Parts: sequence; C-alpha cells; structure tokens
Amino acid sequence: MKRIAALALGTAAILAAPTAFAGGPVVPVEEPVVAAPAPVVVAPVTGDWNGGYLGAQLGYADGGDVDGDGALGGIHGGYRWDLGRTVLGVEGAYNSSDVSSDDDAIKLDNLATLTGQVGYDLGRTLVYAKGGVAYGDGDFLGQDSASDYGYTAGLGVDYQLNQNWTVGGEVSTYVFDDFDDTGVSYNPTAVQLKAAYNF
Repeated sequence: MKRIAALALGTAAILAAPTAFAGGPVVPVEEPVVAAPAPVVVAPVTGDWNGGYLGAQLGYADGGDVDGDGALGGIHGGYRWDLGRTVLGVEGAYNSSDVSSDDDAIKLDNLATLTGQVGYDLGRTLVYAKGGVAYGDGDFLGQDSASDYGYTAGLGVDYQLNQNWTVGGEVSTYVFDDFDDTGVSYNPTAVQLKAAYNF
C-alpha cells in the first residue's frame, strides 16, 4: 500500500513538472533591428551653362526674297547665366559673307549681330531662342559700301562635349527693310554649325 502511494505521488510530481516550468519566467526573443534605407534624392538633370565663351561658326545662307545664296562664317562670343532649367544669355557675332544674288547685283560682304538668348537646360544639351539687332554691308544695285541696320531672330541648340568645349547648330533669319535707301528689302536666312570654348 505504501508502495502504491509512493508511486502515485511520483507520477503526480512528474505530471506537475511541465506546468511548473510553464509558469516560469519567459525570456522574449529580440528581433534584429533592420534600419530603413535612406531615401534616394534624385537631382534634376541639368548642365552647367554659366559663364563666358568664344567660338567660330560656318554655314550657308540664301537671299530670301532676293534669289541667290552663298557661304558665311566668322566668330562669336558671349556670356550665359544658368538659372536652373532656364538659361539667359547675350551674344555678339561677326560673319564674313559671300552671299550674293544670282545676277551679282546684290552682294552681302559682312554681317554682325548682337542678340539676347533664352534657353532651356536639358542637361548636356541646351535649346534656345534668340533675337536682337543686325548690321550688314555690301554692294547693292551698284552702290558700293551700302550698309544698314535691321534685326535678327533664330533658334539654336548646343551640346557640351566636355567641361570646356561646346558644339551646336543655329538657324537665323535677318531682316533689312529698304537696305540703305536702295529700295531693296533684304531678308537672308542662314544655317550655321558652331563650336565654342567655354571659360
């Protein structure tokens, strides 16, 4: 009888053991802390178009209402202010010209301009519009050294090859009303390729 009682007590102790352990202190499992990735800030793609430049241009022009055409080329220089997406500039250009009418009655020898520019920064590419004053001289209807002031407008695009060199192209039209009182309205249009060194 004593043996049965001892066996019963032992069995009860074994069955009660897991309950005792289950009520013991619980140690929480700590999850590793994972840092959130830093937000990626995407900067706008803009080039650096600020500063001065000096270059050369070469191209072709027709005579507009006056039948004829020819080559022209020269030098240009200017300064640009990069305001972010908007680029403002001023440029002076000189062209020596061989543009003449088919009958050689009109020949444009020199063409100079002073223009303002408004451009849009696309990164290494700049597209712009320009407008300003123009000066031309040449031979008009037998009048040697005829000269006059007019105006010019155009569109252009420049591309940055590297920090210092830029290449581009430009289309410009020139308007001279009654060139030097000769009765000739002269409005040539020129297409030119340009290269410039940026300071």
